[in-house]
Amino acid sequence: MKVTIVDYGAGNVTSVERALQRLGVESVRTASPQRISEAGVLLLPGVGHYAALVRALDEQKMRVPLIDAINRGVPFLGICLGLQILYESSEEAPQLCGLNLLPGKVQALPPQVKLPHMGWNQVSAKRESRLLAGIDAGAYFYFAHSYAALDSNGSAAATCSHGTEFAAVVEKQNICAVQFHPEKSGDAGAHLLQNFLRIVA
Repeated sequence: MKVTIVDYGAGNVTSVERALQRLGVESVRTASPQRISEAGVLLLPGVGHYAALVRALDEQKMRVPLIDAINRGVPFLGICLGLQILYESSEEAPQLCGLNLLPGKVQALPPQVKLPHMGWNQVSAKRESRLLAGIDAGAYFYFAHSYAALDSNGSAAATCSHGTEFAAVVEKQNICAVQFHPEKSGDAGAHLLQNFLRIVA
């Protein structure tokens, strides 16, 4: 199995590659629309500003092949911004459109809590989750974000709370996504990545 990492210039691509290498999985990073179209498994990591991701996908003509691949059933894992881009739009850059593969808009976390939400936190499963299979219910994952999908549509398999409840794990058919960073989440994160790879094997 080879995982195709969509490389739009995010800073966490190398750490994601290393996490996959530790699991014995080959990966290739690409910004090529054709390679995205031909991929058997897609992974979109993201850090930083929502606008940077959207503009990179559009300027490098990756949006359409990415949407087409996901719509035809190619297994997909989004990390952090890679989860947020699945929705219609984000308050972080309201003039820009997301991939619109999930209904709803990404919103700012409440200002009364410390932002960004950075560090270790627990998630709460809302239904059976393939990504969280075999992971202790009390496990901690590493977060770094100020915006989140507040899950008004119930698409989340698991949520987290920081000022408000938000989607931490999303699973819908071939679409998987997490708001936290599994590549920085120790054994629990490695287990989650392994679960994704088992799903797509």
